[in-house]
Amino acid sequence: MKKSVLFIINPISGGKKKSDFPALAKKNLNLNLFSPDFVYTEWPTHASDLAQEAVNNKKDVVVSVGGDGTINEIASVLEGTEISMGIIPFGSGNGLARSLGISLNNQKALHTINNLNIRKIDSAILNERKFFNMAGLGFDAHISSKFAQLKNRGLKGYIQTALREISSYSSENYNLEIDGSHYHREAFMISIANSCQYGNNAYISPQAELDDGLLDVCIIKPFPLVQFPVVGYHLFNKTIHTTSYVEIIKGKDIRINRTKRGVVHVDGEPVEMDNLIEIKAKPLSLSLLT
Repeated sequence: MKKSVLFIINPISGGKKKSDFPALAKKNLNLNLFSPDFVYTEWPTHASDLAQEAVNNKKDVVVSVGGDGTINEIASVLEGTEISMGIIPFGSGNGLARSLGISLNNQKALHTINNLNIRKIDSAILNERKFFNMAGLGFDAHISSKFAQLKNRGLKGYIQTALREISSYSSENYNLEIDGSHYHREAFMISIANSCQYGNNAYISPQAELDDGLLDVCIIKPFPLVQFPVVGYHLFNKTIHTTSYVEIIKGKDIRINRTKRGVVHVDGEPVEMDNLIEIKAKPLSLSLLT
């Protein structure tokens, strides 16, 4: 019997047109193996609703056609089920797809689905919000909030936003508990990495692994503004972890207490949260086609 596959398409992710995607998929998908259906999201969180319908209808595969935010919505439903998830990267950064080695070329990504190679990866939960690639507090979350308001998103827009905001942003104090050990740190930002990169090949934790059962708590310490280009260079050169400005602590059970409530980003999506942040790793909880 053919495997039923549902493609959930976010029509606005990455600012890229997707009206011709179903025709492209049918041309490159192995139709002897798959019976495809296609649906477009129409409002925020719609991808989650569609993924839940796919679970109820016992689909074999659900494919996210969008960015990390769309992946998050779908994976949050599929996590813990036996349904496999595919990814066609169509976002601004495509952090999880890049970390998994999924091609940004649509045809090659579709051929990956044809291979039916299933890989289980870890996920995490942050104050009841699931994430699969990256979460963060501090400047990272602040920029995600500003970036979400832009009409033209992408690496250029992200960098422009960061440059505009960095001079007025102040570091914060954090109390951390990681697997029972306590730390007090002043930090420019804290990233919780399941994968190695934010997206666009910006590697915040180059040695992070998606299936080791651990999260990398990446503490970026305050640094002189004049060092911002140097920090950026190391971020894209996979060497940020070797600098004196970054401390990485691995753990499964993480508590972060900050002085006040504020924005946290969950797979790039900004969310307002209280001062206490609790994060737990969920080992090998999501099945992906890679």
